[in-house]
Amino acid sequence: MFNTHDIARDACQLFGAQAHQGYDWWWHSFTGYDAQTGAAKPFFIEFFLCNPASGGDAPVFGQLPENRAAGIRPSYLMVKAGAWGADAAQLHRFWGWKKISVDWGVPFSIEADDCFLTEDRTRGCVQVEGAADHPEWMCEDGRMSWDLKIRKVTAFNVGFGADELFRHAEAFEMFWHAEGMKTEYSGEVFWNGRRYLVRPEDCFGYADKNWGRDFTSPWVWLSSCNLTSELTGRKLTDSVFDIGGGRPKVGPLALPRKLLSAFWYEGKPYEFNFSKVWTHVHTEFDCRETDTRIIWHVEQRSSSGRMITDVTCEKKDMLLVNYEAPDGTKRHNRLWNGGNGVGTIQLFDPDGKLVDRIHAENIGCEYGEYDSQD
Repeated sequence: MFNTHDIARDACQLFGAQAHQGYDWWWHSFTGYDAQTGAAKPFFIEFFLCNPASGGDAPVFGQLPENRAAGIRPSYLMVKAGAWGADAAQLHRFWGWKKISVDWGVPFSIEADDCFLTEDRTRGCVQVEGAADHPEWMCEDGRMSWDLKIRKVTAFNVGFGADELFRHAEAFEMFWHAEGMKTEYSGEVFWNGRRYLVRPEDCFGYADKNWGRDFTSPWVWLSSCNLTSELTGRKLTDSVFDIGGGRPKVGPLALPRKLLSAFWYEGKPYEFNFSKVWTHVHTEFDCRETDTRIIWHVEQRSSSGRMITDVTCEKKDMLLVNYEAPDGTKRHNRLWNGGNGVGTIQLFDPDGKLVDRIHAENIGCEYGEYDSQD
């Protein structure tokens, strides 16, 4: 059953070959409320580690022209923080590996100056000025600070595909574990001078991690725990769904158009996990970009039942989120990322009977493809 917590998967995985060409990141997203006006605003925080074997006192930027020409790979801790909405921005702060502290055990921790992350707490500050003169930073100007407690409530454990054997074999190009596909945050955020309160009961939080040698294309992610039954009008307080994937690779073998998905519906699991072949998963999805929106349509069937997911997010509220791969390339240059998605999920039991039609808000959402598909 996928709602199985395993914080060993949250430990830093940059050993073996991945120490020389690998990344490991911990992602957190949630909604805060303006302390004066009460207006809602979605935020994100990510700690991103890259290529420790080539690390030094200073961060190494893969997008510097001289480094690209010389084939020098990136190496750093990057703390990414930001917000979606009218003033959407991503802010990046970097350190060299010799300037940070990483606890490789269980539970993990990462610390650099005033930025800190572990399983149940994060705090920090990212302030950027002059980003336009430094494209290698891959971000915008702004300031965000935070101090948050973290409680990971519901997990999406993808199973044996990310267990200890596969992790140490580094079998997949990109791994995924959502220790908190429903996460309760509490504390405060300061965003460009305004204070926001973050409360467990209405933060609609999420926490996961990815690691590996490279990213996926297409890149698809959808998740929300702000769910309401359209059949009864009742808030679904013990429910959350999570969809992710695109084109996973096992060694050199690409598996086109594969997604991992789970819906924890009021305490009952519905899973659509292609790696569990005995559950007979079938997935079809379509993601597209219009002038004003990103649109996702996902249909999945398994022995659990059937799930049809339709989501839209306004591009004006989203970001083109930036990452460089551990080999120094930057092929995702149109990776749309948002936290204000809205949509509908239709959930059916194995006999085809409609379990519920669910309205979802505060959907974390992502879609992008490489400039040129390999």
